[in-house]
Amino acid sequence: MYKILANTLFLGKDIHFLPDCHSTNDIALQAIRQKEVQEGSIFVTNHQTRGKGQRGNTWETKPGENLTFSLVLQPQFLDLSEQFFLSMAVSNAIRQGLQEYIPQLQVKWPNDLVIPGIGKIGGILIENLVGSKGWEYAVVGIGLNINQREFSSPQATSLSLATGNFYPLEELFKLLITHVEQAYIALKKGKVELLKQEYLRHLYLIDQWALYRIGEQVQEGKIVGISETGNLLVELPSGKQQSFGIKEISFPNF
Repeated sequence: MYKILANTLFLGKDIHFLPDCHSTNDIALQAIRQKEVQEGSIFVTNHQTRGKGQRGNTWETKPGENLTFSLVLQPQFLDLSEQFFLSMAVSNAIRQGLQEYIPQLQVKWPNDLVIPGIGKIGGILIENLVGSKGWEYAVVGIGLNINQREFSSPQATSLSLATGNFYPLEELFKLLITHVEQAYIALKKGKVELLKQEYLRHLYLIDQWALYRIGEQVQEGKIVGISETGNLLVELPSGKQQSFGIKEISFPNF
């Protein structure tokens, strides 16, 4: 299962399959430190026991029913201040890969995949290794609910729940890796503005008034864009526009 990919240029030429592990991101980071991998290496598992999400959340997954994997990239062509460009590129790629099955799929800032009105189908967590010369490696962890149909969280859903079908994981994996590679190459070619436009077109709740938790209060706001560093730009009822980092604002329904 999860053989070397023939239809990509560099992603998936070195695949490490683990029947189960605590976190593919942790395994990938360890392999980088031990100089056992190269750009394009992928770590994939059937069962991730302690998957990580944004804000220190855990990722619930049943063995053999979902996709959980980590990519090793070397985005040294980007400055550390441009980290969100990579997040946008990968988010776009995963959404594009799944939109054939779920046309209404959107990206919830910063990089969750959600079906509006139904729930969250997956997420992306990027962890970096930085050296004296700047950004050396990025480990892109991706967790997607594919065939799982029971969740403890009412906010979680899956591709199978949304469509009523079951999907061969390896074929879907190949499709998604192809999309990620294409987006990464576009980023490397400097097509940042196109990637940003694509990201904003499919950003959950953009240009809509909704409730957000800001600090200890729930306030109304309207997402109007993303800053150059990846902060969420929100218009408040007063007309003032405010910039929020990932720990400064949250979506009450997620």
